[in-house]
Amino acid sequence: MFKELRRQDRALSHEGTQEILQKGVYGFLAVNSLNDYPYGIPLNYAYTNGSIYFHAAVEGQKLACLENNNKVTFCVVSESTVVPDQFSTRYKSAMVFGKAYELSGTEKVEALVNIVRKYATSEDCIIRGKQYAQGDRDLTAVFRIDIEHLTGKARR
Repeated sequence: MFKELRRQDRALSHEGTQEILQKGVYGFLAVNSLNDYPYGIPLNYAYTNGSIYFHAAVEGQKLACLENNNKVTFCVVSESTVVPDQFSTRYKSAMVFGKAYELSGTEKVEALVNIVRKYATSEDCIIRGKQYAQGDRDLTAVFRIDIEHLTGKARR
């Protein structure tokens, strides 16, 4: 169903790929749009328990696309450095293929807290984030991507 990497010499181990997902700052979500054009969105996320979690507004194009078709790809690039004299780039990347599911209840709040925890700069920020997640959770949609296929690639 999924093609193997063309450059197997650049393939990362499963553990190396997971490390990119854990440490990445942001990722790009690609969805199938309603007008047959791909729709890609940069977003914050958390990688926890083998799944990707992200939040969204409770309405909008991203939500409409996901309601129509929940198959997604998600890409994270880390350690990107242009090498001009070699006409190349050194990088590490992870590519996720999976299905996105909207969350509710306890799992939704836990996912929001994990996202806050990832980006928080202080314990005070985490506390305020938890309060926000509890109080305003109905103003935010939260999704989990169940990973069906995962690849990692690097040029060193």
